[in-house]
Amino acid sequence: MTVQGSLAAALADGVVVLDGGMSNELAADGHDLSDALWSARLLRDAPDAVAAVHRRYFAAGAQVAITASYQASFEGFARAGIDRAEATELLRRSVALAREAAGGTPGRWVAASVGPYGAVLADGSEYRGRYGLSRAELRAFHAPRAEVLASAEPDVLAVETVPDVDEAEAALDAVAGLDVPVWLSFSAAGGRTRAGQPLAEAFALARGNDQVLAVGVNCLAPEEAADAVALAAEVSGKPVVVYPNSGEGWDARARAWSGPATFSPDRVTAWLSAGGRLVGGCCRVGADQIAALADQVDGHRNASAQPPRP
Repeated sequence: MTVQGSLAAALADGVVVLDGGMSNELAADGHDLSDALWSARLLRDAPDAVAAVHRRYFAAGAQVAITASYQASFEGFARAGIDRAEATELLRRSVALAREAAGGTPGRWVAASVGPYGAVLADGSEYRGRYGLSRAELRAFHAPRAEVLASAEPDVLAVETVPDVDEAEAALDAVAGLDVPVWLSFSAAGGRTRAGQPLAEAFALARGNDQVLAVGVNCLAPEEAADAVALAAEVSGKPVVVYPNSGEGWDARARAWSGPATFSPDRVTAWLSAGGRLVGGCCRVGADQIAALADQVDGHRNASAQPPRP
């Protein structure tokens, strides 16, 4: 896995800052995301807009751009009238746009998003899991697009927002033959996956799997993140990835967010203390908040670099 070294080395040395939500920044720029393809539609219709968001996050201090492929799949594109050849090109384009935005700057990486099956359904299923599919069917869904994304040479595959252990096992099987590392990130609530399994069971999947660069959580309430990070570090022995959402709730029927936002960049201190090494934000966490989080991480790095007092 030739691309793993530099990112793995960065994690061994300290903390790496992720970006925030793609969709909220695109919406703020005036793009309509009501389509079932969500932000993936813009890979075809407005790729420059996607690249602009990646550049904005890098300028804010992010070191990793997560591609706009979360909602992208052959099945989802087919429903929108996009054939397999064009879908393949769009998946590869998602990586190319992020790589272009990185501009060849050392210390910037690209994570190709491999979202859960539920994202394709566009009905909030990624917050429930248990789709009624077998593990073999889930593997068959994940494998083709993971292969295409890997062929575009990202630095890591972000197998993210996974709602249950069965899908995580299927996704890890699907990427096992690919020469690219992965991070495995679960959506969670109340110390369990969204499907209700104990998070310890979920994090244990990463233990002993050399392809898994990091394991952790995303798209969960910020106030639950520190406990989940500590558990992931204890159970897996891996660096931990953590990027919560804003704390608001998603109403799949109304396709709207509701409730108060509880994300605060100063929470990152607790995540770092618990073992977080890849830290950022998910839905509704924007570039300004990532800039503030990056400042907090810089402060942590500077404090860690100070020699101990005699």
